[in-house]
Amino acid sequence: MNTNLPRPGHAKLRAGRWSQAGQVYHITATTQQREPWFSNPDAAQAAANTFRSKVLLRDSKLLAWVLMPDHAHWLLQVGENDRLSDCMERLKSASSRAANKALDRHGAIWSQAFHDHAIRQEEDVKSVARYIVANPLRAGLVSKIDDYAYWDAIWIERDGTGLG
Repeated sequence: MNTNLPRPGHAKLRAGRWSQAGQVYHITATTQQREPWFSNPDAAQAAANTFRSKVLLRDSKLLAWVLMPDHAHWLLQVGENDRLSDCMERLKSASSRAANKALDRHGAIWSQAFHDHAIRQEEDVKSVARYIVANPLRAGLVSKIDDYAYWDAIWIERDGTGLG
């Protein structure tokens, strides 16, 4: 077997992934086969609870996130003692375990890969946060963000104020 061949699919993309301490990333992950596991309120709440875990985040910070029926977006600032891929592995693993328990099932919830975009200096972090938390509005799941339970942002109060 020739091990010098390029690695297929997402593994090839991950091979060159690099994360920088203090860098803010917009991350998107989808569920396996885009299965809408998180349309189940118990599974969604269980997964959302894991996103708030200081133990899982360690010294990284979730600035904003939204959990949709078949995907999630996170705005994550990588900590000094962490790596983006390790943080995402912890978040996806813990949320999978919690959702599976709520759904009384076993197996993969998340696709193995995730997409990340490092926020450049000229980009407005708060604008990206607004984009993330507005996903349920754009998807037509709710008519106002306060009607959607599975999101958070450090700048926004639950009544929609903040984020100036």
